[in-house]
Amino acid sequence: MADFFCYFNPMNYKIKPNFFSIIIILIVGGALFKQFDSQTMKFEKPAIAAIYGIALILSIAFMIKKSKK
Repeated sequence: MADFFCYFNPMNYKIKPNFFSIIIILIVGGALFKQFDSQTMKFEKPAIAAIYGIALILSIAFMIKKSKK
Protein backbone atom coordinates (compact mmCIF):
# COMPACT_ATOMS: atom_id res chain seq x y z
CA MET A 1 0.00 0.00 0.00
CA ALA A 2 2.88 2.36 0.73
CA ASP A 3 4.26 1.81 -2.78
CA PHE A 4 0.97 3.05 -4.24
CA PHE A 5 1.22 6.38 -2.45
CA CYS A 6 4.89 6.78 -3.34
CA TYR A 7 4.17 6.25 -7.03
CA PHE A 8 1.20 8.64 -7.17
CA ASN A 9 2.74 11.33 -5.00
CA PRO A 10 1.44 14.72 -6.21
CA MET A 11 4.80 16.29 -5.41
CA ASN A 12 6.36 14.35 -8.33
CA TYR A 13 4.23 16.19 -10.88
CA LYS A 14 4.82 19.69 -12.22
CA ILE A 15 2.61 21.85 -14.38
CA LYS A 16 4.66 23.23 -17.25
CA PRO A 17 2.36 25.37 -19.39
CA ASN A 18 3.61 26.71 -22.67
CA PHE A 19 2.02 29.08 -25.15
CA PHE A 20 0.55 26.42 -27.42
CA SER A 21 -1.02 24.37 -24.64
CA ILE A 22 -2.67 27.46 -23.16
CA ILE A 23 -4.07 28.44 -26.58
CA ILE A 24 -5.43 24.91 -27.15
CA ILE A 25 -7.06 24.84 -23.71
CA LEU A 26 -8.66 28.25 -24.27
CA ILE A 27 -10.02 27.33 -27.70
CA VAL A 28 -11.37 23.93 -26.68
CA GLY A 29 -12.75 25.25 -23.38
CA GLY A 30 -14.46 28.13 -25.18
CA ALA A 31 -16.00 25.79 -27.73
CA LEU A 32 -17.25 23.53 -24.95
CA PHE A 33 -18.71 26.52 -23.12
CA LYS A 34 -20.51 27.70 -26.29
CA GLN A 35 -22.08 24.24 -26.72
CA PHE A 36 -23.65 24.34 -23.22
CA ASP A 37 -27.21 25.70 -22.87
CA SER A 38 -27.65 27.01 -19.32
CA GLN A 39 -31.47 27.21 -19.51
CA THR A 40 -31.96 23.51 -20.23
CA MET A 41 -28.65 22.45 -18.58
CA LYS A 42 -27.78 20.35 -21.64
CA PHE A 43 -25.36 20.46 -24.51
CA GLU A 44 -26.71 21.34 -27.97
CA LYS A 45 -24.72 18.55 -29.62
CA PRO A 46 -23.72 15.97 -26.98
CA ALA A 47 -21.37 13.99 -29.26
CA ILE A 48 -19.30 17.05 -30.13
CA ALA A 49 -19.36 18.17 -26.49
CA ALA A 50 -17.96 14.77 -25.46
CA ILE A 51 -15.13 15.12 -27.98
CA TYR A 52 -14.39 18.65 -26.75
CA GLY A 53 -14.39 17.40 -23.16
CA ILE A 54 -11.97 14.59 -23.93
CA ALA A 55 -9.70 16.98 -25.81
CA LEU A 56 -9.77 19.43 -22.90
CA ILE A 57 -8.89 16.73 -20.37
CA LEU A 58 -6.07 15.40 -22.57
CA SER A 59 -4.60 18.86 -23.16
CA ILE A 60 -4.57 19.52 -19.41
CA ALA A 61 -3.05 16.08 -18.76
CA PHE A 62 -0.25 16.71 -21.26
CA MET A 63 0.54 19.94 -19.45
CA ILE A 64 1.09 18.04 -16.19
CA LYS A 65 4.37 16.21 -16.48
CA LYS A 66 6.20 13.97 -14.07
CA SER A 67 9.37 15.57 -12.80
CA LYS A 68 12.65 13.76 -13.40
CA LYS A 69 14.67 12.82 -10.36
